[in-house]
Amino acid sequence: MRAVWYDRQGAAAEVLQQGELPTPEAGPGQVRVRLRASGVNPSDCNRRAGRGWGMEFPRVIPDSDGAGVVDQVGEGADPKLMDKRVWLYNGQRGRAFGTAAEYIALAADLVTELPESVDFAAGATLGIPCMTAHRAVFLAAPVQGRTLLVTGGAGAVGHYAVQLAAWAGARVIATVSSAEKAEHARAGGAHHVINYKTEDVAGRVLQLTGGVGVDHVVEVEFGGNLATTLKVVRENGSIATYASTAVRQPVLPIYELMFKNVSLHALILPRMPLEARHRAQSDITRWLSSRRRLLTVASRFPLAETARAHEAVERGDKRGTVVVEIAA
Repeated sequence: MRAVWYDRQGAAAEVLQQGELPTPEAGPGQVRVRLRASGVNPSDCNRRAGRGWGMEFPRVIPDSDGAGVVDQVGEGADPKLMDKRVWLYNGQRGRAFGTAAEYIALAADLVTELPESVDFAAGATLGIPCMTAHRAVFLAAPVQGRTLLVTGGAGAVGHYAVQLAAWAGARVIATVSSAEKAEHARAGGAHHVINYKTEDVAGRVLQLTGGVGVDHVVEVEFGGNLATTLKVVRENGSIATYASTAVRQPVLPIYELMFKNVSLHALILPRMPLEARHRAQSDITRWLSSRRRLLTVASRFPLAETARAHEAVERGDKRGTVVVEIAA
């Protein structure tokens, strides 16, 4: 099969190679997917670059998310998956070979049927962003009738969080950094949008909530936003964070959290409980069948230009998910 891989960590253009590797076979409990698209996430780039990660395997095919068609079903896997269009996640998490290739073999419970109304490139944007968003939105309590603050509401995870929360009946306040991103957040269902570069986020949130604050915060930058978050989360509220890039080791104001009785949840997709991941897959399937959904492909690259796709993610100015398309 055609594939892209790296044998050492470093800059994308320096370490990513392309060529032929053996086509995998579906083992027990696995399916093989003929990939049509691969989603590139910041975490994939960090692993390749060595930012916070060592070489996990002697050779790595990068990227965790993807979409394609099941063309082989291993012993013990559901035979009904054969020939199904699917999206997948955790392709290169605990495994050496991810989705920057023509084929991938992985556990059958990591694939979910993709509706005909969703093309493969859009399907490849689900995976890590949408699964993470689901957990961040729903892990603390039901959200129907509650008010949620989603920081980075136009980002890959944040935009799915906005959509899923609104779909579930929450009132959603989103923060963004530009007018263009504000439009994107509103298109996803945000009821109120705050530009954190030009507005007082805490003051505006408290104004919108009558001084009470929000029930739950979905946080993209825990350390950098902590002071504001503490001002806007209400008593007995909750915070779910999936990143803290700007301030990697924040000082935790434990007494302020205690006095408000705030629950704090830090999460990462590969370590989530299996039942939570299964619930996410089920809910995402139901959400995809709704009329209001927006799956955003930031840009598209052919497999041979996977290095450029990684560079596009690392520039940090994308809206949505960068996708590598793999010819049929």
